[in-house]
Amino acid sequence: MTAVRIMHGTWILVSDGRKALFIRQDGDHDLPNFSIQNVMEDDENPRTSEQGSDSPGTSHSSVGQGRSSVAQTDWHDMAEKAFARRTVETLARFSKDIAVDRLVIVAPPRTLAVLRASLPSDLQKAVVAEIAKDYVKHPVPEIERLLTRGG
Repeated sequence: MTAVRIMHGTWILVSDGRKALFIRQDGDHDLPNFSIQNVMEDDENPRTSEQGSDSPGTSHSSVGQGRSSVAQTDWHDMAEKAFARRTVETLARFSKDIAVDRLVIVAPPRTLAVLRASLPSDLQKAVVAEIAKDYVKHPVPEIERLLTRGG
């Protein structure tokens, strides 16, 4: 991965389906200084197999003897998407109080897609980079190194 030029005052959202870090770049490009402004964590989100109560059903064809299975609802995935949407709502509230002129979003591809689709237009205009990586479990100095030095 190549390094991203993250200027002073840029906000960085590092998220996955269960945790979000709201980080601000307080340094400059040559000497970055990432500081956590807020952390969001979702409640326990067990696997779908632990959440479902029954096996997927079947549907009968309206003509003939055909049957089709019905896909099982992925409760875990639905909870992760809902968390990503709540993350964007929190970011939107921040942007009303504090100017978010530049935004870098770092998230796994599936979460990144939900975040992108949920962003209001003013925050879409602020996005300067999107990085499809899962860095949320890294400590902040490691995130800083990975983003600014292309680790």
